[in-house]
Amino acid sequence: MALYAIAPLDPHANRRGDPSMATERTVPLARVKQIVAAIVLAFSAMLIFLAIDDLTLKMRLTLAVFVASITAWTILDLPDTPVALAAAALLPVAGAIDEDVLYRSLGNDIVWLMLAAFVVAGVLRQVGVIEQIIRRLLARFATVRGLFWALTLLIFATAFIIPSTSARAAMLAPVYLGLATAIGNTRVNRALALLFPSVILLSAGASLIGAGAHLVAAGMMERLQEKGPDFLGWMALAGPFSLLCSLLACAVLLRLFLTREERAIAIAERDADEAPTPLTRQQWTVLAVTGAMILLFAAQPMHGIGMPLIGIAAALLLANQKVSGLPLKAALKSVEWNLLLFLAGTLVIGEALLETGTAKVLAERMVDLAGNSIAASPALLVFFAAVVATLSHLVITSRTARATILIPALALPVAALGVDPLNLVMVVTLASGFCQTLMVSAKPVALFGAIDPPPFGQADLFRLAGWLIVPFVVLLVIFATLVWPLQDLPLY
Repeated sequence: MALYAIAPLDPHANRRGDPSMATERTVPLARVKQIVAAIVLAFSAMLIFLAIDDLTLKMRLTLAVFVASITAWTILDLPDTPVALAAAALLPVAGAIDEDVLYRSLGNDIVWLMLAAFVVAGVLRQVGVIEQIIRRLLARFATVRGLFWALTLLIFATAFIIPSTSARAAMLAPVYLGLATAIGNTRVNRALALLFPSVILLSAGASLIGAGAHLVAAGMMERLQEKGPDFLGWMALAGPFSLLCSLLACAVLLRLFLTREERAIAIAERDADEAPTPLTRQQWTVLAVTGAMILLFAAQPMHGIGMPLIGIAAALLLANQKVSGLPLKAALKSVEWNLLLFLAGTLVIGEALLETGTAKVLAERMVDLAGNSIAASPALLVFFAAVVATLSHLVITSRTARATILIPALALPVAALGVDPLNLVMVVTLASGFCQTLMVSAKPVALFGAIDPPPFGQADLFRLAGWLIVPFVVLLVIFATLVWPLQDLPLY
């Protein structure tokens, strides 16, 4: 037994190539995570049930489930959806909330809106209209520099149509592959591969349907002050910020990853005899219905019809074989059911935090701990919230989970120190959209990084994120403290 114990310390052993050594290294890591999680849960349980006074039993149970969910997502790195559903089911079983809250989450208007948007996105992808339009527009640009700026604006525009960053990445991946083949330059293709996921992630903040986290935030804002932003309201607040961040990412990629000569490279021109493929009648119809849906979204305050109902009507119309060639059964296969169930679960957690008064208690306790001195600088509070929320993607890989956790655990407590809660909810939600530091931080990054051969590596992501993160936070603080107050979203 002793010889077996010291055998791995043999200096002549091939540690890197020995699979048994890999197993020995990974098993302790998993065990350490389990031990840390057990300590965190035990310590938090003692605090929640024994040390913290003036909490009702429902508050204690809700807080315990909330902490357990965060621990499962972060320390144990368990799958997002099963954890969210387990927490949502545990809350009524424990008596923290009524069962009706759980059942209502599946029929929530946010879930229906996302379902409809996924169907519309699936039809658009099936008929290939987005890719064809982008290729037609990009054919007008002759240099790499012009191509990058045009792509940034075009990818930004897709945020208002496609409800998921991963769906946009899957739809735009063929566009990248076609451009990369035409350019045939490894360095340019690396910068191009980084541009797609970066702009997809940063531009999502501009649209209310750009990510499930935005719908969670809008719902929270409506619960807090009975006033949540509609489609145009969200775009007015977050659109300029997201556009500037997308343009900033493009500028950084052009300057950091390409030389002046590479930026001026001429893109191979298409054969003059090759006429562009005209849009079919089917594609024009799909484009018209999608455009009408977006216009109705924007005009919702005038006609009063809810966005989910508009989206469902458009989805049913498009998922018709006579209209798009795609039946509803096939269109439903494009729906990210995993994301919808995860969204429903996180809505229950958020509802429990608000309904039981747990979020309010967290805010009050934060004020008591911090005192009144910090509240003298609302801008500093916004900066603190922006930094924490921006860095949270290193620990919590799901954008919706970040919003669900950070709004009650960060935005509301900090808001109680002297900042308008709606302002801070916007700050935290948009800051959580910065997630291109690691390969595992976001699906679009993982998708483009997994293309064969891999166009970029982890070092490239670190380099890009290092240049982007500071101006990203500064821009967000400027908007929260100077721009949004001019748009009826006060700072305090």
